[in-house]
Amino acid sequence: MRRMARAGLLASLLVALAATSKAAPQIAVPAAPDLDAVEAAVGPPHGGPLAGDALDQRTHQVSVLLRCPVCQGLSVADSPAGMAQNMKHQVRELLAAGYDEEQILSYFEKSYGEFVRLEPPLRGVNWLVWLAPLAGLLVGGAIVVWALRAPRAARAEGAEAPASSAGAPDDEGSPRPDTLPDDAELAAYVLKVRELAYGWPGGLSPEARDRR
Repeated sequence: MRRMARAGLLASLLVALAATSKAAPQIAVPAAPDLDAVEAAVGPPHGGPLAGDALDQRTHQVSVLLRCPVCQGLSVADSPAGMAQNMKHQVRELLAAGYDEEQILSYFEKSYGEFVRLEPPLRGVNWLVWLAPLAGLLVGGAIVVWALRAPRAARAEGAEAPASSAGAPDDEGSPRPDTLPDDAELAAYVLKVRELAYGWPGGLSPEARDRR
């Protein structure tokens, strides 16, 4: 009885193991690019075939320029997604066949659209993407320069404005800096304050002294 029980248990384990092996997912083999379709899309290879370390290095450099279609802002080189790995394998095969960087990017662009490029090419409205930050920097710099120079220009115009007679109001009716109040005692205080504040002898400005 014990032998029969052991035999039945062994048979059950073998059946379960067989079912598990059948249910195990198969590892997808990266699809090789159709070189005839590639040549029809971007023309014959413009470069020389690569192999070894040079091929590995260029594969990474080109894969960095391609956006993974199923990831959020990741390049094909950095994405762990199966589609990204498949695209990286195709990049490697195309480089090994002699296609250069621009041909490979153009081939994927025809398949996935311009979105697949992490760096949009300089054409059409894409010029705005590249030039907008520079234009914003130039406009901001111009505003800062204007804001710094405006007060200086105003002070220079005020210093160069011709003075009328001392104590006479200007064109807008405002009193000149040398205007004194009619009260003699108050006028003496004003002259004293001007002498202490500006260092004018007697409280008279240089213009007022020149006119005397």
